[in-house]
Amino acid sequence: MSVTWQGPPPPQSPRIGPGGWLRVAVRGPVLAMVVFGGLVLLLLLRLVERPLCGLNRPVTPHITRWVCRGSFVIMGMTWRVTGRPMARRGAVVANHSSWLDIFALNAADTVYFVSKAEVAKWPGIGWLARATGTLFIRRNRHEAALHRDMFQQRLKAGHHLVFFPEGTSTDGSQVLPFKSTLFEAFLTDDLKRILHIQPVSILYTDPVGNGPRYYGWWGDMEFGAHLLKILATAPQGGVELIYHPPVAVADFSNRREIAQYLGDQVRSSFC
Repeated sequence: MSVTWQGPPPPQSPRIGPGGWLRVAVRGPVLAMVVFGGLVLLLLLRLVERPLCGLNRPVTPHITRWVCRGSFVIMGMTWRVTGRPMARRGAVVANHSSWLDIFALNAADTVYFVSKAEVAKWPGIGWLARATGTLFIRRNRHEAALHRDMFQQRLKAGHHLVFFPEGTSTDGSQVLPFKSTLFEAFLTDDLKRILHIQPVSILYTDPVGNGPRYYGWWGDMEFGAHLLKILATAPQGGVELIYHPPVAVADFSNRREIAQYLGDQVRSSFC
């Protein structure tokens, strides 16, 4: 995880009592069975889907969607969507405050994430990311042209790419200014006339009495400890995705203008 956001220190995790450990013992194995069982099924189907369909994935995204929806049920978290994911060709941008964002967005629609290359090496999360078609990039100016070509290839194939333009995760209490660099790929002559971008606000409702940053995962926070905290929690809070109207790339003159507008739309749900 990126450590570039210099926000307040993470809140101290609540002590897990006997009831919490019981919930971990019940929820944990079921969650692992659903997630990794779904991963095995997805990989087996990709053996057939990939040679027949190439970049297109007509079947396996449905597995990802139901695994993610089922995961929220197992964890006891509510999940809901306001608005509608777009059917048009293009990309999705959202604020980023937790690894749960990945599950929430996958549960709502067929999307493909753009992530830093290091994530591919993470145990568990990296395997899931690779299997579900995540596009990995290195934060290196010298590879900007390569990244642009990869984005264009996937966008032309009809993939809805998901970007977190803040460039890092936060505690969920704010939306950082959107970085404009990645939007350059949308402004080529052959893409800007046909692409749309949809802003999405991801809002968490925290368990009563646990503070507004409960589900945030940022900085040097450990994934294992954060997962245990969530599995042990009762009653749980929830997550809401607010899908704002998509905008045509052709309506903007440059990448900074796009980034500013989309950031303002996502931020509007936090007022």
